[in-house]
Amino acid sequence: MSSDLTPSAPGATPAPDLCDAVLAVADGRATATALLDDAIGAADAPATDRAYLRRFDAQARVSAGIVDAARAAGLPLPPLAGLAVSVKDLFDVAGWPTTAASRVLADAAPATADCPAVARLRAAGAALTGHTNLSEFAYSGVGINPHHGTPVNPVTAAINATPRIPGGSTSGGAVTVAAGAAWAALGSDTGGSIRIPAALQGLVGFKNTQRLTPLAGAVPLSTTLDTACAITRSVRDAVLVHGILAARTPAPCNRPLHALRLALPQTLMLDGLDADVARAFDRALTVLRAAGAQIEDLPLAPLADLAGLQANGGFTAAESWAWHRARLAVLEAEYDPRVAQRIRRGEAIGAADYIDLLQARTEWIARVGAELQGFDAVLSPTVPMVAPAIAPLLSSDSRFFAINALLLRNPSVVNMLDGCALSLPCHQPGQMPVGLMVWGPALADDTVLGVGLAIEAALAAAGDR
Repeated sequence: MSSDLTPSAPGATPAPDLCDAVLAVADGRATATALLDDAIGAADAPATDRAYLRRFDAQARVSAGIVDAARAAGLPLPPLAGLAVSVKDLFDVAGWPTTAASRVLADAAPATADCPAVARLRAAGAALTGHTNLSEFAYSGVGINPHHGTPVNPVTAAINATPRIPGGSTSGGAVTVAAGAAWAALGSDTGGSIRIPAALQGLVGFKNTQRLTPLAGAVPLSTTLDTACAITRSVRDAVLVHGILAARTPAPCNRPLHALRLALPQTLMLDGLDADVARAFDRALTVLRAAGAQIEDLPLAPLADLAGLQANGGFTAAESWAWHRARLAVLEAEYDPRVAQRIRRGEAIGAADYIDLLQARTEWIARVGAELQGFDAVLSPTVPMVAPAIAPLLSSDSRFFAINALLLRNPSVVNMLDGCALSLPCHQPGQMPVGLMVWGPALADDTVLGVGLAIEAALAAAGDR
């Protein structure tokens, strides 16, 4: 029954999305069980190798079966209709350990309850398929994990044979969505960890305003910046899943492109774009302007101060050191050395430095907000490069840290702003994936989602999606 919804090859367009699948289950064109069988088959395929750390197949089948029984009885179906959703191995799932893809937490006891984000997905009828791989303790935008192996980017693998990074830290989650093993992936975003893998794999990643989704029951990286959110296949899927995770009813702004005033920052965000990103982003801007969008260059000078705010590792180093310092004292040999190195930067950040950082961030947010007054949203490339090859990053620390910094550069602006952002694909079919980021200040979620819907439609009409 599910043949018309079987996901296309990674990166192919058009591809069915979660909303399509929900409708198909509701009107009887597919069963939740049959669609879950497809997802499990994809999870067993080579494209998903190393994406999952542990699988919940039996529990997922129960969830899908409950939905099919409800439909057979004529009962209302839950919003996610028994469909496959993967969970980053930072979030507690009842009955399973949460290990943050580390060896440090390898002996963790099974969680006694779902964390709130997982509980909301389960209550909405998700078939939770497993814990997914990530950069250890979510501390990297690259997605490499030396303990469990690194999942290869399945979308770029369909374009050329060079194994390329999946992006991180939500590496495995993105791969499950790109390869058809899940319709959505619960993950986290501290400096781009949802949007980076979404951009590098041609997916949609929405980082909501941090306060909207509870972080309880999740292994922290930075309590100031961490955000629980999801990767999906489309912007309308992002709206659906965000509503569930935030326990709210999103109301995306419904305005045509010609009624939108969009900012294009000239500071930082456009620096050093590689040729593929520059070409795809410029073409997207051309399409949007032809559709009537008012896109205005904006200096946005405060972005030049971001490096100073993040010197010595900023909030991430300080707050991860607070959480890890006792563990590092006895288990440092079990850590990924690159992760331990970054955590240890926080050792040198004193209480006065941390308080100064909090105040500096508050002032910086006000300065950025003042310059964004009158704009509906901001546009930029999500990251300045397409997915680089894995091999050089395994052998060179300097290369790894340089690429990691570049990947985090643009998306981390939004976390420091306490804002919200959507990454959506802007490349043409058959090209290396490139993400366009739509972003704004705190609690502008519905505006960002509405602008994203309008942009997605315009790019689709132009033949880009």
